[in-house]
Amino acid sequence: MPGTDNLVDALTRSGYLTEPRWRDALRSVPREKFVPARAWAVPTDGAPPHPIDRGRDPDAWRAAVYTDTAVVTQLDDGEGDLTLGTGTGTSSASAPGMVAAFLELLDPYPGDQVLEIGTGTGWTAALLSTVLGADAVTSIEVDEQVARQAAVNLERAGLTPTLVTGDGALGWQSGALYDGVHATCGVREVPMAWVEQTRPGGTVVAPWVPGFGHGHRVRLTVLDDSRAVGRFAGGSTYMLMRAQRPAGPDFDGEGWREGSTLLDPRRVMRAAPGAHVTVSAMVPGVQAHGADGEEGAFQVWMWDGSSQARIAYDPGYARTGVEQRGPRDLWDEVERAYLTWAGWGMPGRDRFGLTVTAIGHQVWIDEPDNRVAPPP
Repeated sequence: MPGTDNLVDALTRSGYLTEPRWRDALRSVPREKFVPARAWAVPTDGAPPHPIDRGRDPDAWRAAVYTDTAVVTQLDDGEGDLTLGTGTGTSSASAPGMVAAFLELLDPYPGDQVLEIGTGTGWTAALLSTVLGADAVTSIEVDEQVARQAAVNLERAGLTPTLVTGDGALGWQSGALYDGVHATCGVREVPMAWVEQTRPGGTVVAPWVPGFGHGHRVRLTVLDDSRAVGRFAGGSTYMLMRAQRPAGPDFDGEGWREGSTLLDPRRVMRAAPGAHVTVSAMVPGVQAHGADGEEGAFQVWMWDGSSQARIAYDPGYARTGVEQRGPRDLWDEVERAYLTWAGWGMPGRDRFGLTVTAIGHQVWIDEPDNRVAPPP
């Protein structure tokens, strides 16, 4: 039957877990203490999501706990039904591989004070507390129900980090300055409060999830002028911070401008992560979703706060139909950004980075002065 050692061995083989201190922490704080009896498992190996219930099928529940599986613990801010999996995930026990990757990216020193954004089940706060000491860890959670259960989980594990219920986008000024900020929720923009509450030389790690294609792990170093600069360090897909959830698209109505393109939209949507970093930087605010249709068809929907686009690929036609409306021609902007990236030689994600300042964030390639921005 799988257990902590199996999980540690699997994460070590996969390359997510390389440091002995985090291996020891995972062994000291079994994940099963932080996963509810009933939840919704989302394996990272491509297997279909499914409900887990410790009472009905303890072996399946344990298999989800001790494999690289994300376990959704809340749907629709508590209104969804975990037994059916219907609704949008709003809290979870993140996949252990991502947990390990972000902890190693944070790389705290002994004596560091760390602020965690998004307590969730409390497992990551427990791992941080085991390595740094509970007095060194502050964890903030926006959802009162989730925060209460995390406190129960941590108390049961014998760990007492400082727990705060509040909006993580604001950080927690009362505990500042921190040596590191560790976010367990996706952000479209890194909140400036995290930078301002971190001492110079400190680290901010977060899933950057701008809304187009891949999400990205980012590690930022805070500078002495309240800037933070760093590079992308692999992929990640996390639930968005509640304060940054965008409005959903509405594709009803009229006013569409019809056109076409020779560029296959599948190449854009399935491009390497470097392309999606470029698109997110050059077409700020754009979100997209693509889906396969019958007999090789493929459709894409794009939107931002004011504009929308629909792209319908059919393998029987040389050109692909495009419909756009609103003040922006989103497909045209995305196509231009994708071809710009291709013209650069299709650089990988590791060549890109992010700078965060009080006036916003800026993506760059190779060095911070080489900005990737919308065309004038």
